[in-house]
Amino acid sequence: MVRLEIYSEEERNHLLSLPCPGFESTAFTRGPKLSQRKVAIISTAGLHLRNDRPFGLGASDYRLIPRQASSKDLVMSHISTNFDRSGFQMDVNLVFPLDRLCELADAGFIGSVAAYHYSFMGATDPSAMKETAQNLAGIMRKDGVNAVLLVPV
Repeated sequence: MVRLEIYSEEERNHLLSLPCPGFESTAFTRGPKLSQRKVAIISTAGLHLRNDRPFGLGASDYRLIPRQASSKDLVMSHISTNFDRSGFQMDVNLVFPLDRLCELADAGFIGSVAAYHYSFMGATDPSAMKETAQNLAGIMRKDGVNAVLLVPV
């Protein structure tokens, strides 16, 4: 991520004044111990498989990424002059820590890693994603996912 101090004062003030959505209640709940949880990743890095369609500006949908996907299978279509992609190019785990999650499962720290993971396009108004996110939550629940690692990029 680009540091705020490199922006002009006008751009910096604009970014700092963007609204942050509020919620009437919290969706957090207690669940089983981590060692019994099935974990999925949700990233906002705009990742997709090479043969999948890229994200467009303001996209509110997601792309499915199977657990077996390797870093060479993934493409990042989140492109902006304000977005530094060099970390992703050096180590995909910075924006999609699937390897680290598998290591945690192998060590018994978490129960298991989900078969499917998901990426949204960052820099999209979160309110535009509400219905999609609710549908995805239902899909993950049916898949037995009971914990999500959110990776905002």
